[in-house]
Amino acid sequence: MTSMKDRMLAGEPYLADDPELIADLDRAARLMERFNTSPAADPQGRLGALRELLGDVGEDAWVRPPFYCDYGWQIRIGPRSFVNYHAVFLDVARITIGADVQVGPNVQLLTPTHPVDPGPRRDKWEAAKPITIGDNVWLGGGAIVLAGVSIGANTVVGAGAVVTRDLPANVVAVGNPARPIRDLD
Repeated sequence: MTSMKDRMLAGEPYLADDPELIADLDRAARLMERFNTSPAADPQGRLGALRELLGDVGEDAWVRPPFYCDYGWQIRIGPRSFVNYHAVFLDVARITIGADVQVGPNVQLLTPTHPVDPGPRRDKWEAAKPITIGDNVWLGGGAIVLAGVSIGANTVVGAGAVVTRDLPANVVAVGNPARPIRDLD
């Protein structure tokens, strides 16, 4: 029989209250607390907590606390990327952030999905789709990126935008839903 964690990792519907998943959530909660309450005077201790929490943190990447996630180990942050205050990365599926990415304050990357039909939703079934952020992307403050979205290299997403579909490389996109408004040459 396939475990709920295996179903989650395969992108299939799963029940989030599975004991193995709860244990992973608890682990992440402890590490987030350690990271989020680490003293600014101890950048190495803070980085150590972040490296233990996340799947990969590239060289010279920087994340400002507070930072929130589900599991942590599904998140990859590329080298020289910067994540500002109050980021929420719900990593039920993989979140991949390229090199030199700038993430503004209060940005949300949301991989979970929930059934539209009331019965399965009431029964607590959910699923997820990965999010991929290309190299040198800038996500403006308060931007929200939804499950299954990929954003191409060099793209700028305006503050407060809600990204519901893939965005190509080298564009500026704004609005809800986010739409490209100009090319970057």
